[in-house]
Amino acid sequence: MDAVRLILTSRRALARSDDGPRTLTEVWQAQALAQAIGSRLAVSGPPELRGEALGLTELAGRGCGVLDAPVLDPGDLLAAQLTELDDAREALLCLGGLLGEVGIALVGLASAADGEGTYWQCMEAIDAADEARDRVREMLRKLAAREGALPER
Repeated sequence: MDAVRLILTSRRALARSDDGPRTLTEVWQAQALAQAIGSRLAVSGPPELRGEALGLTELAGRGCGVLDAPVLDPGDLLAAQLTELDDAREALLCLGGLLGEVGIALVGLASAADGEGTYWQCMEAIDAADEARDRVREMLRKLAAREGALPER
């Protein structure tokens, strides 16, 4: 499935999540999807994005790692459904939005957390999502610079 479509699916699921455990599952899914997109761009994306894409992969992996992995059926794992990444710019724009929404959802969870464990888990995941979003912004900047350097056709 196309990256943009998966990101939109993840955004909708995150918006519909109505309790802490479900929200954490959707946050984990979003981070795993960001990791998969970063990995795909690192391997087959534009050469100028590959270093930042590797960084995105690592940061999103850290975002998954600080959260308890949800129990999901293999068919429900969005990252595993990624088969196409045709438009890197569009995918990165959408991914940046998703990561921003992940941060907002985590702030809400952290502020309502009953225990310190959940609070700190959310804080670390917020940090990872924020840093991943910074990588996405940097890749978008590099794409814009590249497009500005291309001659008009």
